Amino acid sequence: MRLRVSQICSTLPAELLARFLGEKWGEPVSITGIKRFHGGSARQTYRFDASAPSGRREALVLRRDPPSSLIETDRAAEFAALAAFHRSSVPVPEPLWCENTAFGSPGFLMREVAGGTAAGLMEPDPYGEDAAAIGTALFTALGAIHRTAPAAAGIAPVSAGDAAPARLDHWRRAFEADRFRPEPIVEAALRWLGRTQVAPAQRVSIVHGDYRSGNFLRAGSRLVAVLDWEMVHAGDPMEDLAWACDPLWSHGSGRPAATLPLADAHRVWERASGLTVDPEALLWWRMFAQVMGAVIWISAAREVIDGRSHDPVHAFAGIIPYRFHMVTLARSLSRSLSQGRGA
Repeated sequence: MRLRVSQICSTLPAELLARFLGEKWGEPVSITGIKRFHGGSARQTYRFDASAPSGRREALVLRRDPPSSLIETDRAAEFAALAAFHRSSVPVPEPLWCENTAFGSPGFLMREVAGGTAAGLMEPDPYGEDAAAIGTALFTALGAIHRTAPAAAGIAPVSAGDAAPARLDHWRRAFEADRFRPEPIVEAALRWLGRTQVAPAQRVSIVHGDYRSGNFLRAGSRLVAVLDWEMVHAGDPMEDLAWACDPLWSHGSGRPAATLPLADAHRVWERASGLTVDPEALLWWRMFAQVMGAVIWISAAREVIDGRSHDPVHAFAGIIPYRFHMVTLARSLSRSLSQGRGA
């Protein structure tokens, strides 16, 4: 499950960026103001200013693979997803160049989205009086994503019936690769998912893969950018909806991404996507979302235990979100089994 990248520089020399942009711009380039964003745990993200003697000046962002990562993803796929939605109703940063070696590891450059802010996981009320407007925009954008065929981003499709089994197999293999102690709750949830029938996808679409609070920027009541497309794939739109509505991302409010009430978020998404929320399918996907989260947090802890990472984000993820999803998983399993589902 963990990505192995050799010969990666732990810091980002300005010389790499200056050389690359100098070739693209056709003149010498100076790099200043390099700053790494430490909120994420899967990719390294930097913003910086580039300037040239001609007066050209741009604020840019680099996304690249780190020396060790929780999830295997492809920068080219993330870049293609941004390109597919740039200039669409789904706001995304403008992608510029994707390279395998120019930045020390596979990565790409995009323009900075100025003026936007992202919510921190620990903020109790990140949107205040703008919550309803942000939620409406957020779930409208998610519906627009789910109207888009995988081919728009060059992603190979899956069959409607294979969408859920393929994802379950993906995360089961990740769990087996990264587990380092008995995890009876995850094991029980995986068994429940495996023996519980789920309806085929109503539509196979682009799935963002990590659509949640913290992975978008807002300016006041406006949604200005959907970020972090590293887990993009073809699949069932219900996967994104379940993850976006997971209680972990509610900031303690009980509302999806601390925005709209759950029923309202579903209605906005249905209107934008042209799909219908199937309660039985959503039950399966919500259990799946909790398992996916738990496996990611287990992988985070494994990175620290094995000495591949000293990132405090990984250490935090392996303790706090891990415990949260253990509790929600246990409760979800108890409810489902008491109702005779998956027994």
